[in-house]
Amino acid sequence: MRRSCFAALLLLAASAAVHADDETTPTYAFGAGAQRMPAWQGSKDRRNQGMPYVDIDMPGLGELSTADGLTVDLIHAEHWHGGLYANWLWGRTRNDLGSLGGKVASLSPRFQGGGYLEYAFTKAFSVGGHVAHDTNGAGAYVALYADYKLPDIWYIQHSIELQVEGMNGPAMRRFFGVTPTEAANLGTRAWRPGAGGQAADIEYDAFIPTSRQTGFALAVTYGKLFGGAASSPLVSHFGSTRQVTETLAFVYHF
Repeated sequence: MRRSCFAALLLLAASAAVHADDETTPTYAFGAGAQRMPAWQGSKDRRNQGMPYVDIDMPGLGELSTADGLTVDLIHAEHWHGGLYANWLWGRTRNDLGSLGGKVASLSPRFQGGGYLEYAFTKAFSVGGHVAHDTNGAGAYVALYADYKLPDIWYIQHSIELQVEGMNGPAMRRFFGVTPTEAANLGTRAWRPGAGGQAADIEYDAFIPTSRQTGFALAVTYGKLFGGAASSPLVSHFGSTRQVTETLAFVYHF
């Protein structure tokens, strides 16, 4: 998913900020940073995680990014873009679960593969969506988003994105379901959600240059779980529907 569960993961703004004036020229950005994120999807606790930053943008071909995964543009139109999509979806370890460790299932990370479609009304405003399926499981995911590049403030480039995400039944049950055995361990009811909406997010991204080729990339995401995800006993009894992620990375681009 596009920065969900995604979460997922790093910064959109840096990729927008480092693009060269010539939009046909490939750009490359590398760096490292830290992220403060929910310990698991729906958790009220948070954890700190160091991470690399990579963004390789090949205009007209696609992009490889630790923020948004891999996209391969097969349309190549002025306004329409679309094609192949792939990403990495984190799971949850026993340590991530804290006091719930051993009482509910840990989840291994998985690769996702699918497709995306995007329409750029202007260079500043675009809407799109993508669908993906686990490459080693039954989970399927969908996301719709709108992205707007805000006017620059001095040398600071920034943008805002709205996104709504959904899952099919197996994916929803994998992250938010509670089996009868787990319910007995937790002292709650069992929960077997079906397909539906899962979360709505708003994200603010900014790139603050420190030189011609370096700078800090910042992202703050506020998310809200709803539907079967919010109704899960894991969330209502032990977690929170409010999901906040902050990321800061130092980036070198060329």
